[in-house]
Amino acid sequence: MTEAPDTNRENANRDAEMTASAVEDWFVREVLPLEAALMQFLQHNWRNKADITDLRQDVYTQVFDAAQKTIPDNTRAFVFQTARNLLINRLKREHIVPIEAVADVEALNAAIEAPGPERTTIARDELRRLQAALDRLPPRAREAVVLGRIEGLSGRQIAARMGITEQAVSHHLITGVRALVNEVFGEDRKRPQ
Repeated sequence: MTEAPDTNRENANRDAEMTASAVEDWFVREVLPLEAALMQFLQHNWRNKADITDLRQDVYTQVFDAAQKTIPDNTRAFVFQTARNLLINRLKREHIVPIEAVADVEALNAAIEAPGPERTTIARDELRRLQAALDRLPPRAREAVVLGRIEGLSGRQIAARMGITEQAVSHHLITGVRALVNEVFGEDRKRPQ
């Protein structure tokens, strides 16, 4: 009977090896094929592109460690939930969430603290001034600015939508943006000669 503890130890070691082997097989078969999608997700949701490789490795480490306890049923969902949680934790640790921090905040469902009342008031005043300046632009210049600078259309797309030439679009954009700068900053900004 003195051999029983050694036998139990050998069985435990064999089970651990089988489990590690099963997790490694699962990881290679199920997780690694998701690498391209994972990298795209991380690049889309993290501002510092230099961190992406490290983030991927952290996701892999967390997924592998968790799978040693239980291999998840839905690998894809598990990997992306792990990545999402990792990004949220990194953002929380930084205590700053600049606008570029996350390309799509809704994709992370991250709780972001609301700005303070002073910052909110300043932002609202800036928006009111900008809206008032936009309202004072000539109609065609306003339309070109809204289409180009707010909706992000190209000069060709603006020209097609407005029924004018690209040269006319360029003229309206220059006129509109100069007028906005003058209105918002309260001074005449001229091009250097």
